[in-house]
Amino acid sequence: MSIELLCKKLGMTQLFTEDGSAVPVTVLEAGPNVVVQKKTQATDGYDAVQLAFGERREQLFTKAAKNHFAKHGGSAPKRYLSECRLTAEEVAALEPGAEIRVDMFEAGQKIDAIGTSKGRGFAGVVKRHGFSIKKRTHGTHEFFRHGGSIGAGSNPGRVIKGLRMAGQHGNARVTSRTSRS
Repeated sequence: MSIELLCKKLGMTQLFTEDGSAVPVTVLEAGPNVVVQKKTQATDGYDAVQLAFGERREQLFTKAAKNHFAKHGGSAPKRYLSECRLTAEEVAALEPGAEIRVDMFEAGQKIDAIGTSKGRGFAGVVKRHGFSIKKRTHGTHEFFRHGGSIGAGSNPGRVIKGLRMAGQHGNARVTSRTSRS
C-alpha cells in the first residue's frame, strides 16, 4: 500500500550497531492516522482518502471544520488534515473512522520520509552551493565570498539558465529514503 502517513518530528538521536558505529536517527511520532473521508472516482473524479492526525482543543476549530469531521466518520477534530491518493481497491478497503498505524510496515522495509527543510533565508553562493572562498591576497579587496564571473562576453551575450547564484536557501520539500526500524 502506498499510503502517506502524517507524522510529527520529535527530535534526533543515535543508535549503535553491533560493530559499535553510531548511526544518526530521526524520531517520528507516527501516531494513529484516522481516515476521515473517502473520495472515489464516481463522486469526486479521483480515488483518495483524507487522513487526520494530532490533538487540538475542540474549541479552537471552526464550525465548518467540526461539521466536516462529524459528517465524515464522526471522529473528534484533529490538528492536521491531508489527502492521500490511492488505487480504487485500496480506497475500498478503508472505511471512515478506521485508524492506520505504523505497524503496517515491517522492520527493514524502505519508506520515503517527506518533509520541509530548515529555511535559511537569502544565502550567498558559498553557503547555498558550496563555492570556495577567494584568497585574501593578490589584490582581492572586497569580494571574498562572491560568485565571480557569470558568463562569457559577447557570445552568447547572456547568462545561461540554471547558473548557480545567491538566493533562497532551504524551506523546500525534501524526500529521504529510509528504512523502518
